Amino acid sequence: MADAVRPFAVPVAALRKSTGATRRVSLEGAFDDLAALGVAVPAGEPVRVTLSLSSYPGGIVAAGRAVTRWSGECRRCGGVVRGALDVEVHERFAPDGGSPANEDAYPLVGDELDLEPMVHDSLLLDLPLAPLCRVECQGLCPVCGVNRNQHSCSCAPPPDPRWAALDALRDR
Repeated sequence: MADAVRPFAVPVAALRKSTGATRRVSLEGAFDDLAALGVAVPAGEPVRVTLSLSSYPGGIVAAGRAVTRWSGECRRCGGVVRGALDVEVHERFAPDGGSPANEDAYPLVGDELDLEPMVHDSLLLDLPLAPLCRVECQGLCPVCGVNRNQHSCSCAPPPDPRWAALDALRDR
């Protein structure tokens, strides 16, 4: 099975010998650099992967789920937001994976399947781009900067520059 240094590496020699053979694997590891736009899977946070590996002529298909937690910053108020990821994965691995002839498959090197790039890519693509602490978050006041979820302010909303020409006519 996988080792502590490479938790997402799986030996597949026996699986590759028999076309159509299937094997279930459950793995757990962590990433140090899984982040996008202020949202990240914290370093050391466990990533649990449960997959069914199936051989086909020339490669392996990996299908299953990857589960972990993420944290980030609310897009409106800047507060801390936390959530969970539960990503469905279904990818091919082939000896010429990643080459121009087979660019939609991950590389299969020898008799070892390195699932780390697939798990990394799948989680990264599923991270929220603009998380909210809650749907009804009121955000920060654009004038004084107070967090309107915690305090109210009496600031007038800033004028909309798109209406400036009409406002000038009204003020005559």
